[in-house]
Amino acid sequence: MRLYLLQHGDAVPESMSPDRPLSEKGRLDMRRLAKFVGWSAVRVAKVFHSGKTRARQSAEIIASEITERVAPEAMAGLHPNDPVGPVAEQVDAWHQDTLLVGHMPFLGRLAAQLVCGDQQIPLAAFQPGSMACLERGDSGQWSLAWMLRPELIQG
Repeated sequence: MRLYLLQHGDAVPESMSPDRPLSEKGRLDMRRLAKFVGWSAVRVAKVFHSGKTRARQSAEIIASEITERVAPEAMAGLHPNDPVGPVAEQVDAWHQDTLLVGHMPFLGRLAAQLVCGDQQIPLAAFQPGSMACLERGDSGQWSLAWMLRPELIQG
């Protein structure tokens, strides 16, 4: 099973819009990432996001390229400072490739918890528009398979 973790794209400042939708750069980064991972044959059965506007918009852009018409769904527990334990337990029970779209520091702590068993270990350097792929092997152990950041995808 693969778990894809995506930090939402760049958002406008709160002073411009309290909802903090994606900026033009954020939309462009998400479209580039979506095309790249779609071309790379990444496919998921489910897409979940935090419910915040920037995460929902990012999820919708990515889902259009890596799902078979699956609508992204809001999921509790993916906000920046939410505890990772409940989501880590849910993920361990899943059997289908899934994408979670959320925020830092939550995503970094979740990746570290799943791979290292310690959410305080700095495992993955997320930034807006970054995507990491975790794989769960036959033994149930997670590993970091790859990570993409916006500056790696130009187009």
